[in-house]
Amino acid sequence: MSTATVPNADNAHDGGASPAMHERVLEAVGSAIAAGTLPPGSRLTLEGLQQEFGVSRTVSRDTMKVLESMNLVYSRRRVGIVVQERRLWNVFDPELVGWRLGSAQRDIQYSSLTELRIAIEPIAAAGAARRASAAERARLVFLAAELRRLGEVGELEAFLAVDIEFHSLLLESCGNEMFTALEGMVAEVLTSRTKQGLMPFKPRNEALQAHEDVAAAVARGDAVMAETAVHRILNEVRNAMGLR
Repeated sequence: MSTATVPNADNAHDGGASPAMHERVLEAVGSAIAAGTLPPGSRLTLEGLQQEFGVSRTVSRDTMKVLESMNLVYSRRRVGIVVQERRLWNVFDPELVGWRLGSAQRDIQYSSLTELRIAIEPIAAAGAARRASAAERARLVFLAAELRRLGEVGELEAFLAVDIEFHSLLLESCGNEMFTALEGMVAEVLTSRTKQGLMPFKPRNEALQAHEDVAAAVARGDAVMAETAVHRILNEVRNAMGLR
């Protein structure tokens, strides 16, 4: 299948080898694969990418290397570059998560990611209540108060940054390096929900209160209450987005 089916992100010629051009080609091809515009089995060539986007062979090759690292494509001699079966994709890669959330399948992706968060984040909060440092506990309380302040005045961009830090800190302070490794993916989900206009102008009081309850429980070392409060946050997300 020709790369002519990939949306042309930018026809401008900037030497064909700038980091910005590399990112545009990666975004265009990766998004097309994630959305199914380039379905499994589609064949790509370095020459086709060069012609489609007006880039150098180096940019085309580097783009394919990144996609191969995500298991989105594989390369075989005499076959070329082939789009991989979905079951083999590295679905935890934050960039791939972002592409999938930007596609027509975003509701399915939100649902699966929310279920993953429900499985992981409450346990992470319980771990943070047991293992977080004094500084981390104090920071969580501060961040929860900031979420309340920013949420009540509708400053969504600033709210997003603090929300990402809050949930990242829970994962970082829980003492489980495998949970911590999901930090980038959770940040991508929170960012996408805001960027796609799926957040209310002012976050619901129930959500703000639940964040405060999580922080307070972690601060006093109450693992059971920390876990319960995170369940409330994620159930509110699920209900607000109408996820099954």
